Amino acid sequence: MNGDLPRRRFSPSRVLPYRVTTVVVIGAGQAGLAMSHQLDRRGIDHVVLERGEVANAWRHERWDSLRLLTPNWQCRLPGFRYAGPDPDGFMTMPEVVDFLHGYARKLSAPIHTATRVMSVRPAPGGYRVVTDAGDWQCRAVVIASGACNLPVVPALASSLPASLHSLTTRDYRHPCQLANGGVLVVGASATGVQLADEIQRSGRPVTLAVGEHVRMPRRYRGRDIQWWMEASGLLDQRFDEIDDIERARRLPSPQLMGSETPATLDLNTLETRGVQRVGRLVGLRDHTLQFSGSLAAHCAAADLKLGRLLETFDIWARHRGMDNDLAPPERFPTTRLPASPRLSLDLNRGEIRTVLWATGFRPDYRWLHVPVLDRKGRLKHHGGVVEAPGLYALGLPFMRRRKSSFIHGVDDDARELSDHLLGYLAGYPSDSSEGGKGGNRLAQCGLPRRNRMDAHPRVVLTEGD
Repeated sequence: MNGDLPRRRFSPSRVLPYRVTTVVVIGAGQAGLAMSHQLDRRGIDHVVLERGEVANAWRHERWDSLRLLTPNWQCRLPGFRYAGPDPDGFMTMPEVVDFLHGYARKLSAPIHTATRVMSVRPAPGGYRVVTDAGDWQCRAVVIASGACNLPVVPALASSLPASLHSLTTRDYRHPCQLANGGVLVVGASATGVQLADEIQRSGRPVTLAVGEHVRMPRRYRGRDIQWWMEASGLLDQRFDEIDDIERARRLPSPQLMGSETPATLDLNTLETRGVQRVGRLVGLRDHTLQFSGSLAAHCAAADLKLGRLLETFDIWARHRGMDNDLAPPERFPTTRLPASPRLSLDLNRGEIRTVLWATGFRPDYRWLHVPVLDRKGRLKHHGGVVEAPGLYALGLPFMRRRKSSFIHGVDDDARELSDHLLGYLAGYPSDSSEGGKGGNRLAQCGLPRRNRMDAHPRVVLTEGD
């Protein structure tokens, strides 16, 4: 580590009813830091408020062995990028913290750590931000607190027998904290398959409950899959090019893992290692867990979409005249399925001692007292421009592009939204409400609809793909 950033506090003798700044950025992860960089470039006065430490979630809310799913060469932020000796490797969590900490040291704006935001409310001229270290008055607020604040756990979790150890992936650190015996991992996205693999290797038999998932190889035709995603332009696909953007934003993360030696981790790999796969967990009755019979359908859909994705990459490479520089096209075996997947599991038999919920996360907006949430508590925004003047979001899944939630994805979004914010502060007319496909209000305010890569042919997928 490079040492902690100094915690900026105001002495009691200097405390006023509130302090004044132009923009308050909430969160000092990659999104908040990237926005701070862009605001500083534009000469916009601002502060960054962080409930814990810089890169707090990476420091304290990840399991010990986790590595980034993206290679080191893809780790870049505005004015800063990975410069180490292993560009094709995958950062460990301490390395990610060091990377973001080094970036924070380059920023000139004050970062107030250990400062929890208690509420944001409309106020004359903008917003009043109340924290446990005093209040702020500002003209605009950027919500960069992330999408993974609260674990999403099915209601039936509260009905599990007290003898079972039930925990979420935010609480999981390593297999040794689990009881000896079987473990049910619920969810088969990137997190679920990685933890199923790690726990199975620890000697605890794992059952994996599988629902909708996205299958993806680590490497294809001699290149990392992220190279294909980026070079083909797929990661730059925009939110206003998608028919059902809300569904796209809720898709599970692809079954990838970062490791010392690049390797594919999918359901076939787990089957080889002894992990038992069952369908989606749908209920609990009389101490018996019930699984759907949809395992085959979910796997067939994932196999089909993988084949379409690879075919799309092959066509793109052929049109670019790259076939001679790449390994030949390949196709991966379909997912192997148990002959008769079990549909129930009697907890009274003691086969399962732990249930690990890898069922995703959601943002926490309980402090946001502005009418911008839908009936499900989701933030209403159009590419990060929230339905309230001077309120913005950054770092959410597929917020403006497919890459929006990745470390390297916040650069373009922060640049465009800071341009929009600058226009708002200058009094340019804009409409921050949501709009349908083609109604890009950001473009009406002078933001480009395409970035520089869009001058070249690129992959565009619909959600049916």
